[in-house]
Amino acid sequence: MTTPEDAQPVPVRADEDAERTPAGLFASPSGRRELPPTPSTPEAPPVDIAVTHPAPAPPAPARPAPAQPAVGASAPLSPQHPPGSHWSVPHGSVPTFAPPSPSVPANPYGPAAQQPPAPWAGVPYATTGTTAAADPGPSTGPSGVPHTVVLHRKRRRTLSAAWVVPLVVIALAAGAVGGVLGSRLTEDDRLADAGLPIAPVGAGPVEREPGSVAGIAAGVLPSVVSIQVDGPDGSATGSGFVLRGDGYLVTNNHVIAQADGAASTTITVTFGDGSEQEASIVGRTADYDLAVLKVDVEGLTPLLLGDSDSVVVGDPVVAVGAPLGLAGTVTTGIVSALNRPVSAGEATEEDDQAFINAIQTDAAINPGNSGGPLVNAAGEVIGINSAIAQPPGSLSMVGGSIGLGFAIPSNQVRRTADQLIETGRATYPIIGVLLDQRYTGEGVQVSTDVQDGRQPVTADGPAERAGIHPGDVILAIDGRPVTDPDELIVAIRARTPGDTIVLHVRSGSSERDVRVKLDESPTD
Repeated sequence: MTTPEDAQPVPVRADEDAERTPAGLFASPSGRRELPPTPSTPEAPPVDIAVTHPAPAPPAPARPAPAQPAVGASAPLSPQHPPGSHWSVPHGSVPTFAPPSPSVPANPYGPAAQQPPAPWAGVPYATTGTTAAADPGPSTGPSGVPHTVVLHRKRRRTLSAAWVVPLVVIALAAGAVGGVLGSRLTEDDRLADAGLPIAPVGAGPVEREPGSVAGIAAGVLPSVVSIQVDGPDGSATGSGFVLRGDGYLVTNNHVIAQADGAASTTITVTFGDGSEQEASIVGRTADYDLAVLKVDVEGLTPLLLGDSDSVVVGDPVVAVGAPLGLAGTVTTGIVSALNRPVSAGEATEEDDQAFINAIQTDAAINPGNSGGPLVNAAGEVIGINSAIAQPPGSLSMVGGSIGLGFAIPSNQVRRTADQLIETGRATYPIIGVLLDQRYTGEGVQVSTDVQDGRQPVTADGPAERAGIHPGDVILAIDGRPVTDPDELIVAIRARTPGDTIVLHVRSGSSERDVRVKLDESPTD
Protein backbone atom coordinates (compact mmCIF):
# COMPACT_ATOMS: atom_id res chain seq x y z
CA MET A 1 0.00 0.00 0.00
CA THR A 2 1.58 3.28 -1.06
CA THR A 3 1.17 6.57 0.71
CA PRO A 4 0.75 10.05 -0.80
CA GLU A 5 4.38 10.81 0.02
CA ASP A 6 5.46 7.82 -2.05
CA ALA A 7 3.22 8.79 -4.93
CA GLN A 8 5.83 11.07 -6.61
CA PRO A 9 6.73 11.04 -10.30
CA VAL A 10 9.95 9.09 -10.83
CA PRO A 11 11.93 10.50 -13.76
CA VAL A 12 14.34 7.87 -15.05
CA ARG A 13 17.18 8.43 -17.52
CA ALA A 14 20.19 6.20 -17.94
CA ASP A 15 22.65 9.15 -17.98
CA GLU A 16 21.33 10.68 -14.74
CA ASP A 17 20.79 7.58 -12.61
CA ALA A 18 23.80 5.58 -13.76
CA GLU A 19 24.32 4.26 -10.28
CA ARG A 20 21.19 2.17 -10.51
CA THR A 21 21.54 -1.25 -12.16
CA PRO A 22 18.03 -2.58 -12.88
CA ALA A 23 17.42 -5.90 -14.55
CA GLY A 24 17.18 -5.64 -18.31
CA LEU A 25 19.61 -2.64 -18.60
CA PHE A 26 22.96 -2.84 -20.32
CA ALA A 27 26.16 -0.90 -19.55
CA SER A 28 27.42 1.38 -22.30
CA PRO A 29 31.14 1.72 -23.12
CA SER A 30 31.17 5.05 -21.25
CA GLY A 31 29.94 3.37 -18.07
CA ARG A 32 26.30 4.38 -18.54
CA ARG A 33 23.52 1.82 -18.44
CA GLU A 34 21.26 1.72 -21.47
CA LEU A 35 18.19 -0.09 -22.72
CA PRO A 36 18.44 -2.90 -25.23
CA PRO A 37 17.84 -1.48 -28.69
CA THR A 38 14.32 -1.48 -30.07
CA PRO A 39 14.59 -1.12 -33.85
CA SER A 40 10.89 -0.64 -34.56
CA THR A 41 10.26 1.91 -31.82
CA PRO A 42 11.51 5.51 -32.14
CA GLU A 43 12.93 7.13 -29.03
CA ALA A 44 10.27 8.78 -26.89
CA PRO A 45 10.61 12.49 -26.11
CA PRO A 46 12.45 12.97 -22.80
CA VAL A 47 9.69 15.02 -21.23
CA ASP A 48 7.22 12.17 -20.84
CA ILE A 49 7.58 8.58 -19.67
CA ALA A 50 4.63 6.28 -20.35
CA VAL A 51 3.83 3.49 -17.92
CA THR A 52 1.96 0.36 -19.05
CA HIS A 53 0.19 -1.91 -16.62
CA PRO A 54 -0.90 -5.45 -17.54
CA ALA A 55 -4.48 -6.43 -17.16
CA PRO A 56 -5.37 -8.36 -14.03
CA ALA A 57 -6.51 -11.93 -14.33
CA PRO A 58 -10.20 -11.48 -13.43
CA PRO A 59 -11.69 -8.59 -15.42
CA ALA A 60 -13.63 -6.18 -13.31
CA PRO A 61 -16.42 -3.91 -14.34
CA ALA A 62 -15.38 -0.40 -15.19
CA ARG A 63 -15.93 2.22 -12.62
CA PRO A 64 -18.45 4.88 -13.49
CA ALA A 65 -16.86 7.89 -15.14
CA PRO A 66 -16.84 11.08 -13.08
CA ALA A 67 -19.23 13.79 -13.97
CA GLN A 68 -16.35 16.08 -15.16
CA PRO A 69 -13.27 15.01 -17.12
CA ALA A 70 -10.17 14.66 -14.93
CA VAL A 71 -7.30 17.02 -15.57
CA GLY A 72 -4.36 15.33 -17.22
CA ALA A 73 -6.25 12.46 -18.82
CA SER A 74 -4.14 10.43 -21.20
CA ALA A 75 -4.45 11.23 -24.91
CA PRO A 76 -4.42 8.53 -27.60
CA LEU A 77 -0.96 7.09 -28.16
CA SER A 78 0.85 8.35 -31.24
CA PRO A 79 2.92 6.14 -33.55
CA GLN A 80 5.96 7.28 -31.56
CA HIS A 81 4.49 5.73 -28.42
CA PRO A 82 3.09 2.30 -29.41
CA PRO A 83 1.17 0.53 -26.74
CA GLY A 84 3.03 -1.85 -24.52
CA SER A 85 6.53 -0.52 -25.36
CA HIS A 86 6.97 1.60 -22.29
CA TRP A 87 8.57 1.51 -18.88
CA SER A 88 6.66 0.14 -15.94
CA VAL A 89 7.79 2.33 -13.03
CA PRO A 90 6.02 1.77 -9.71
CA HIS A 91 7.46 4.27 -7.19
CA GLY A 92 10.21 2.85 -5.02
CA SER A 93 10.91 -0.14 -7.29
CA VAL A 94 13.47 -0.80 -9.99
CA PRO A 95 12.19 0.01 -13.49
CA THR A 96 11.72 -2.97 -15.80
CA PHE A 97 11.31 -3.24 -19.51
CA ALA A 98 7.96 -4.52 -20.82
CA PRO A 99 8.29 -5.87 -24.38
CA PRO A 100 5.54 -4.89 -26.81
CA SER A 101 2.54 -7.24 -27.10
CA PRO A 102 0.65 -7.42 -30.39
CA SER A 103 -2.49 -8.52 -28.62
CA VAL A 104 -2.78 -5.36 -26.59
CA PRO A 105 -5.24 -2.99 -28.31
CA ALA A 106 -4.79 0.75 -28.46
CA ASN A 107 -5.94 2.89 -25.64
CA PRO A 108 -9.76 2.84 -25.80
CA TYR A 109 -9.96 6.15 -23.99
CA GLY A 110 -9.75 9.10 -26.27
CA PRO A 111 -10.94 12.64 -26.48
CA ALA A 112 -14.42 11.48 -27.46
CA ALA A 113 -14.78 9.53 -24.25
CA GLN A 114 -14.08 12.69 -22.22
CA GLN A 115 -13.09 10.60 -19.26
CA PRO A 116 -9.75 9.46 -17.88
CA PRO A 117 -8.65 5.88 -17.45
CA ALA A 118 -9.71 4.37 -14.21
CA PRO A 119 -6.90 4.08 -11.70
CA TRP A 120 -5.98 0.74 -10.32
CA ALA A 121 -5.08 -0.45 -6.90
CA GLY A 122 -1.59 0.27 -5.51
CA VAL A 123 -0.27 2.32 -8.48
CA PRO A 124 -0.03 6.13 -8.35
CA TYR A 125 -0.62 8.27 -11.39
CA ALA A 126 0.05 11.93 -12.06
CA THR A 127 -2.04 14.71 -13.44
CA THR A 128 -0.52 17.73 -15.10
CA GLY A 129 1.69 19.47 -12.57
CA THR A 130 0.40 17.40 -9.64
CA THR A 131 0.82 13.96 -8.13
CA ALA A 132 -2.25 11.79 -7.44
CA ALA A 133 -2.54 9.43 -4.53
CA ALA A 134 -3.06 5.70 -5.02
CA ASP A 135 -6.58 4.64 -5.86
CA PRO A 136 -7.84 1.36 -4.40
CA GLY A 137 -10.31 0.84 -7.24
CA PRO A 138 -10.21 -1.58 -10.21
CA SER A 139 -7.14 -1.64 -12.40
CA THR A 140 -8.77 -2.02 -15.82
CA GLY A 141 -11.09 -0.11 -18.08
CA PRO A 142 -14.65 -1.11 -18.90
CA SER A 143 -13.55 -3.85 -21.30
CA GLY A 144 -10.87 -5.24 -19.02
CA VAL A 145 -8.14 -3.97 -21.32
CA PRO A 146 -5.01 -2.65 -19.61
CA HIS A 147 -4.63 1.08 -19.95
CA THR A 148 -1.69 3.55 -19.99
CA VAL A 149 -0.97 6.41 -17.64
CA VAL A 150 1.46 9.16 -18.78
CA LEU A 151 3.79 10.45 -16.02
CA HIS A 152 4.88 14.01 -16.75
CA ARG A 153 8.49 14.75 -15.83
CA LYS A 154 8.90 17.55 -13.32
CA ARG A 155 11.36 20.32 -14.38
CA ARG A 156 14.47 20.50 -12.27
CA ARG A 157 15.18 23.84 -10.70
CA THR A 158 18.79 25.06 -11.06
CA LEU A 159 20.71 28.21 -10.17
CA SER A 160 21.98 30.37 -13.00
CA ALA A 161 25.71 31.12 -13.49
CA ALA A 162 25.09 34.65 -12.22
CA TRP A 163 24.35 33.16 -8.79
CA VAL A 164 26.67 30.16 -8.82
CA VAL A 165 29.93 31.98 -9.64
CA PRO A 166 29.70 34.57 -6.82
CA LEU A 167 28.74 31.86 -4.35
CA VAL A 168 31.76 29.76 -5.35
CA VAL A 169 34.10 32.76 -5.04
CA ILE A 170 32.72 33.65 -1.62
CA ALA A 171 33.07 30.06 -0.46
CA LEU A 172 36.69 29.88 -1.62
CA ALA A 173 37.56 33.19 0.03
CA ALA A 174 35.94 32.16 3.28
CA GLY A 175 37.82 28.89 3.21
CA ALA A 176 41.15 30.65 2.63
CA VAL A 177 40.59 33.15 5.45
CA GLY A 178 39.52 30.41 7.78
CA GLY A 179 42.59 28.36 6.89
CA VAL A 180 44.96 31.25 7.61
CA LEU A 181 43.30 32.09 10.91
CA GLY A 182 43.27 28.47 11.90
CA SER A 183 46.94 28.02 11.04
CA ARG A 184 47.90 31.05 13.11
CA LEU A 185 45.83 30.04 16.06
CA THR A 186 47.24 26.55 16.07
CA GLU A 187 50.85 27.40 15.12
CA ASP A 188 52.20 27.13 18.63
CA ASP A 189 50.33 23.87 19.16
CA ARG A 190 51.78 22.41 15.97
CA LEU A 191 55.31 23.47 16.92
CA ALA A 192 54.85 21.91 20.33
CA ASP A 193 53.48 18.72 18.80
CA ALA A 194 56.42 18.60 16.37
CA GLY A 195 58.91 18.94 19.19
CA LEU A 196 60.31 22.28 17.91
CA PRO A 197 61.69 24.70 20.51
CA ILE A 198 59.70 27.89 21.05
CA ALA A 199 61.51 30.96 22.40
CA PRO A 200 59.70 32.24 25.48
CA VAL A 201 58.58 35.83 25.60
CA GLY A 202 61.16 38.03 27.31
CA ALA A 203 64.03 35.57 26.82
CA GLY A 204 67.52 36.83 27.64
CA PRO A 205 70.04 38.05 25.02
CA VAL A 206 71.58 35.45 22.76
CA GLU A 207 75.37 35.19 22.86
CA ARG A 208 77.20 36.04 19.63
CA GLU A 209 80.47 34.68 18.33
CA PRO A 210 83.43 36.96 19.17
CA GLY A 211 84.41 37.18 15.48
CA SER A 212 80.93 38.21 14.30
CA VAL A 213 80.04 41.85 13.71
CA ALA A 214 77.82 41.77 16.80
CA GLY A 215 80.64 40.25 18.84
CA ILE A 216 83.15 42.85 17.60
CA ALA A 217 80.74 45.69 18.30
CA ALA A 218 80.07 44.42 21.83
CA GLY A 219 83.79 44.49 22.59
CA VAL A 220 84.53 47.86 20.98
CA LEU A 221 81.56 50.07 21.85
CA PRO A 222 82.34 50.51 25.59
CA SER A 223 85.68 52.11 24.66
CA VAL A 224 84.34 54.50 21.99
CA VAL A 225 83.42 58.05 23.04
CA SER A 226 81.48 60.97 21.58
CA ILE A 227 83.16 64.37 21.65
CA GLN A 228 81.48 67.78 21.64
CA VAL A 229 83.40 71.05 21.44
CA ASP A 230 81.62 74.27 22.42
CA GLY A 231 83.38 77.55 21.80
CA PRO A 232 82.86 81.15 20.78
CA ASP A 233 82.78 80.13 17.11
CA GLY A 234 80.11 77.48 17.59
CA SER A 235 80.02 73.77 18.31
CA ALA A 236 81.62 70.74 16.72
CA THR A 237 81.09 67.02 17.27
CA GLY A 238 83.14 63.96 16.55
CA SER A 239 84.27 60.61 17.90
CA GLY A 240 87.27 59.13 19.67
CA PHE A 241 88.34 56.09 21.67
CA VAL A 242 90.24 55.15 24.79
CA LEU A 243 93.96 54.87 24.07
CA ARG A 244 95.14 54.14 27.60
CA GLY A 245 93.37 53.06 30.75
CA ASP A 246 94.60 56.11 32.71
CA GLY A 247 92.36 58.52 30.81
CA TYR A 248 94.10 59.18 27.48
CA LEU A 249 91.87 59.41 24.43
CA VAL A 250 92.71 59.90 20.75
CA THR A 251 90.75 61.69 18.03
CA ASN A 252 91.25 63.83 14.90
CA ASN A 253 92.84 67.25 15.15
CA HIS A 254 90.11 68.82 13.03
CA VAL A 255 87.49 67.69 15.62
CA ILE A 256 89.03 69.91 18.36
CA ALA A 257 90.74 72.49 16.12
CA GLN A 258 88.57 75.40 17.22
CA ALA A 259 89.28 74.69 20.89
CA ASP A 260 92.97 75.51 20.58
CA GLY A 261 93.79 78.79 22.29
CA ALA A 262 90.20 79.66 23.25
CA ALA A 263 89.86 79.97 27.02
CA SER A 264 86.06 79.79 26.91
CA THR A 265 86.00 76.58 24.90
CA THR A 266 84.95 73.32 26.58
CA ILE A 267 85.42 69.75 25.40
CA THR A 268 82.87 67.26 26.70
CA VAL A 269 83.43 63.53 26.34
CA THR A 270 80.49 61.10 26.60
CA PHE A 271 81.25 57.44 27.26
CA GLY A 272 79.32 54.40 26.17
CA ASP A 273 77.52 54.14 29.53
CA GLY A 274 76.22 57.71 29.20
CA SER A 275 78.60 59.31 31.72
CA GLU A 276 80.22 62.61 30.78
CA GLN A 277 83.66 64.06 31.52
CA GLU A 278 85.36 67.30 30.61
CA ALA A 279 88.58 66.75 28.68
CA SER A 280 91.78 68.73 28.09
CA ILE A 281 94.15 68.72 25.10
CA VAL A 282 97.43 66.89 25.64
CA GLY A 283 98.85 67.50 22.17
CA ARG A 284 97.83 67.86 18.56
CA THR A 285 99.31 67.86 15.07
CA ALA A 286 97.73 69.17 11.90
CA ASP A 287 100.27 67.34 9.70
CA TYR A 288 98.83 63.98 10.73
CA ASP A 289 95.37 65.25 11.76
CA LEU A 290 95.72 63.64 15.21
CA ALA A 291 95.07 64.85 18.77
CA VAL A 292 95.33 63.33 22.24
CA LEU A 293 92.88 64.28 25.03
CA LYS A 294 92.91 63.55 28.76
CA VAL A 295 90.07 62.93 31.22
CA ASP A 296 90.39 62.46 34.97
CA VAL A 297 89.14 58.90 35.00
CA GLU A 298 91.07 55.76 35.86
CA GLY A 299 90.41 52.15 34.97
CA LEU A 300 89.18 52.72 31.43
CA THR A 301 89.28 49.88 28.91
CA PRO A 302 91.55 50.82 25.98
CA LEU A 303 91.31 49.48 22.46
CA LEU A 304 94.27 47.59 21.06
CA LEU A 305 96.16 49.13 18.13
CA GLY A 306 96.73 46.53 15.40
CA ASP A 307 99.40 46.38 12.72
CA SER A 308 98.18 48.43 9.77
CA ASP A 309 101.10 47.20 7.63
CA SER A 310 99.57 43.70 7.65
CA VAL A 311 96.22 44.89 6.26
CA VAL A 312 95.36 43.73 2.75
CA VAL A 313 92.65 44.77 0.33
CA GLY A 314 89.45 42.82 1.00
CA ASP A 315 89.86 42.50 4.76
CA PRO A 316 86.53 42.99 6.61
CA VAL A 317 86.36 46.08 8.81
CA VAL A 318 83.93 47.74 11.20
CA ALA A 319 83.65 51.51 11.67
CA VAL A 320 82.36 52.75 15.04
CA GLY A 321 81.49 56.29 16.09
CA ALA A 322 78.81 58.95 16.42
CA PRO A 323 77.86 60.07 12.90
CA LEU A 324 75.59 63.12 12.99
CA GLY A 325 75.63 62.84 16.77
CA LEU A 326 74.18 59.33 16.81
CA ALA A 327 76.43 57.69 19.40
CA GLY A 328 77.24 54.00 19.24
CA THR A 329 76.70 53.62 15.49
CA VAL A 330 78.33 50.60 13.82
CA THR A 331 78.86 50.17 10.07
CA THR A 332 80.65 47.43 8.19
CA GLY A 333 82.62 47.05 4.98
CA ILE A 334 85.99 45.98 3.65
CA VAL A 335 89.38 47.50 3.00
CA SER A 336 88.92 48.65 -0.59
CA ALA A 337 92.38 50.16 -1.23
CA LEU A 338 95.67 51.00 0.51
CA ASN A 339 98.16 53.87 0.37
CA ARG A 340 95.67 56.47 -0.80
CA PRO A 341 97.20 59.96 -0.72
CA VAL A 342 94.56 61.97 1.11
CA SER A 343 94.55 65.48 2.49
CA ALA A 344 92.34 65.71 5.57
CA GLY A 345 91.06 68.63 7.57
CA GLU A 346 91.15 72.20 6.32
CA ALA A 347 94.24 74.31 5.82
CA THR A 348 94.30 77.52 7.86
CA GLU A 349 96.73 80.35 8.32
CA GLU A 350 98.11 78.59 11.39
CA ASP A 351 98.00 74.99 10.16
CA ASP A 352 98.99 73.27 6.97
CA GLN A 353 96.63 70.66 5.52
CA ALA A 354 97.25 67.08 6.67
CA PHE A 355 98.58 64.47 4.25
CA ILE A 356 97.60 60.88 5.00
CA ASN A 357 98.77 57.62 3.47
CA ALA A 358 95.24 56.38 4.06
CA ILE A 359 93.41 53.08 4.25
CA GLN A 360 90.35 53.27 1.99
CA THR A 361 87.12 51.53 3.03
CA ASP A 362 83.55 51.24 1.82
CA ALA A 363 82.19 51.11 5.40
CA ALA A 364 79.81 54.04 5.80
CA ILE A 365 81.64 57.02 7.32
CA ASN A 366 79.72 60.26 7.84
CA PRO A 367 80.26 63.61 9.58
CA GLY A 368 80.73 62.79 13.26
CA ASN A 369 82.62 59.56 12.56
CA SER A 370 85.86 61.56 12.55
CA GLY A 371 88.26 60.28 15.20
CA GLY A 372 86.42 56.99 15.69
CA PRO A 373 88.10 53.61 15.26
CA LEU A 374 88.20 51.39 12.18
CA VAL A 375 88.70 47.86 13.53
CA ASN A 376 89.48 44.51 11.95
CA ALA A 377 87.82 41.13 12.52
CA ALA A 378 89.81 40.69 15.76
CA GLY A 379 88.50 43.96 17.19
CA GLU A 380 91.90 45.67 16.83
CA VAL A 381 92.14 49.27 15.64
CA ILE A 382 93.78 49.44 12.21
CA GLY A 383 92.93 53.09 11.55
CA ILE A 384 91.22 56.28 12.67
CA ASN A 385 88.38 57.48 10.45
CA SER A 386 89.34 60.88 9.14
CA ALA A 387 87.90 61.81 5.72
CA ILE A 388 85.37 60.89 3.07
CA ALA A 389 85.31 61.56 -0.65
CA GLN A 390 82.74 63.98 -1.96
CA PRO A 391 81.92 64.71 -5.58
CA PRO A 392 83.25 66.40 -7.61
CA GLY A 393 86.39 65.14 -5.91
CA SER A 394 86.73 67.28 -2.80
CA LEU A 395 87.63 65.57 0.46
CA SER A 396 85.84 66.73 3.56
CA MET A 397 83.50 65.59 6.30
CA VAL A 398 80.72 67.96 5.28
CA GLY A 399 78.67 65.65 3.06
CA GLY A 400 77.53 62.08 3.58
CA SER A 401 79.08 58.73 2.72
CA ILE A 402 79.31 57.63 -0.90
CA GLY A 403 81.25 54.47 -0.06
CA LEU A 404 84.72 56.07 -0.11
CA GLY A 405 86.05 56.64 3.39
CA PHE A 406 89.63 57.09 4.54
CA ALA A 407 91.39 56.24 7.79
CA ILE A 408 94.81 57.13 9.24
CA PRO A 409 96.80 53.86 9.57
CA SER A 410 97.17 52.61 13.13
CA ASN A 411 100.97 52.39 12.93
CA GLN A 412 101.03 56.13 12.24
CA VAL A 413 98.61 56.72 15.12
CA ARG A 414 100.81 54.76 17.51
CA ARG A 415 104.00 56.71 16.70
CA THR A 416 102.37 60.13 16.71
CA ALA A 417 100.23 59.55 19.82
CA ASP A 418 103.27 58.38 21.79
CA GLN A 419 105.11 61.56 20.79
CA LEU A 420 102.18 63.77 21.77
CA ILE A 421 101.82 62.11 25.17
CA GLU A 422 105.56 62.30 25.88
CA THR A 423 106.38 65.76 24.55
CA GLY A 424 103.12 67.38 23.54
CA ARG A 425 104.47 67.67 19.98
CA ALA A 426 105.08 65.30 17.09
CA THR A 427 107.63 65.07 14.30
CA TYR A 428 107.49 63.75 10.77
CA PRO A 429 110.22 62.46 8.40
CA ILE A 430 111.62 64.57 5.52
CA ILE A 431 114.13 64.22 2.66
CA GLY A 432 114.83 67.95 2.29
CA VAL A 433 113.46 68.86 -1.18
CA LEU A 434 110.72 71.06 -2.65
CA LEU A 435 108.54 69.53 -5.36
CA ASP A 436 107.31 71.31 -8.50
CA GLN A 437 103.49 71.25 -8.46
CA ARG A 438 103.40 72.39 -12.11
CA TYR A 439 105.18 69.34 -13.49
CA THR A 440 102.95 66.99 -15.53
CA GLY A 441 105.37 64.36 -16.81
CA GLU A 442 106.25 60.92 -15.49
CA GLY A 443 107.05 60.78 -11.79
CA VAL A 444 107.47 63.93 -9.66
CA GLN A 445 110.09 66.61 -10.24
CA VAL A 446 112.31 68.40 -7.75
CA SER A 447 111.75 72.13 -8.12
CA THR A 448 114.35 74.32 -9.81
CA ASP A 449 113.17 77.59 -8.25
CA VAL A 450 113.32 79.07 -4.80
CA GLN A 451 109.90 78.97 -3.10
CA ASP A 452 109.05 81.39 -0.27
CA GLY A 453 112.75 81.85 0.44
CA ARG A 454 113.45 78.12 0.59
CA GLN A 455 115.94 76.37 -1.63
CA PRO A 456 114.78 73.51 -3.89
CA VAL A 457 117.22 71.13 -2.13
CA THR A 458 117.99 71.71 1.57
CA ALA A 459 121.69 72.25 2.17
CA ASP A 460 123.25 69.21 3.85
CA GLY A 461 119.89 67.59 3.95
CA PRO A 462 119.12 63.87 3.29
CA ALA A 463 118.49 64.44 -0.47
CA GLU A 464 121.62 66.49 -1.03
CA ARG A 465 123.72 63.91 0.80
CA ALA A 466 122.23 61.18 -1.45
CA GLY A 467 123.16 63.14 -4.62
CA ILE A 468 119.75 64.46 -5.63
CA HIS A 469 119.78 67.80 -7.49
CA PRO A 470 117.20 70.45 -8.53
CA GLY A 471 115.29 69.29 -11.63
CA ASP A 472 115.76 65.54 -10.95
CA VAL A 473 112.68 63.36 -11.40
CA ILE A 474 111.76 60.83 -8.69
CA LEU A 475 110.01 57.85 -10.35
CA ALA A 476 109.47 55.44 -7.42
CA ILE A 477 109.89 54.99 -3.67
CA ASP A 478 110.82 51.55 -2.38
CA GLY A 479 109.79 50.10 -5.75
CA ARG A 480 106.32 51.72 -5.73
CA PRO A 481 105.79 54.13 -8.67
CA VAL A 482 104.73 57.69 -7.86
CA THR A 483 102.90 59.98 -10.29
CA ASP A 484 101.79 62.82 -8.02
CA PRO A 485 103.63 64.97 -5.46
CA ASP A 486 101.11 64.04 -2.74
CA GLU A 487 101.90 60.35 -3.27
CA LEU A 488 105.56 60.92 -2.51
CA ILE A 489 104.78 63.14 0.51
CA VAL A 490 102.41 60.68 2.19
CA ALA A 491 104.70 57.74 1.39
CA ILE A 492 107.59 59.49 3.16
CA ARG A 493 105.44 60.60 6.13
CA ALA A 494 104.30 57.04 6.62
CA ARG A 495 107.86 56.20 7.60
CA THR A 496 109.66 57.00 10.82
CA PRO A 497 112.51 59.54 11.12
CA GLY A 498 115.79 57.67 10.83
CA ASP A 499 114.39 55.07 8.39
CA THR A 500 116.20 54.53 5.06
CA ILE A 501 114.27 54.55 1.80
CA VAL A 502 115.25 53.79 -1.80
CA LEU A 503 114.34 56.33 -4.48
CA HIS A 504 114.52 55.62 -8.22
CA VAL A 505 115.74 58.89 -9.75
CA ARG A 506 116.22 60.11 -13.31
CA SER A 507 118.77 62.83 -13.98
CA GLY A 508 118.71 63.95 -17.60
CA SER A 509 118.69 60.71 -19.61
CA SER A 510 120.15 58.44 -16.92
CA GLU A 511 118.30 56.63 -14.14
CA ARG A 512 119.63 55.29 -10.85
CA ASP A 513 118.58 54.14 -7.37
CA VAL A 514 119.65 56.20 -4.39
CA ARG A 515 119.40 55.42 -0.68
CA VAL A 516 118.15 58.24 1.53
CA LYS A 517 118.12 58.30 5.35
CA LEU A 518 115.12 60.29 6.56
CA ASP A 519 115.53 63.29 8.79
CA GLU A 520 112.78 64.71 11.02
CA SER A 521 110.98 67.98 11.33
CA PRO A 522 108.62 69.20 14.07
CA THR A 523 104.97 69.27 13.14
CA ASP A 524 102.85 72.39 13.37
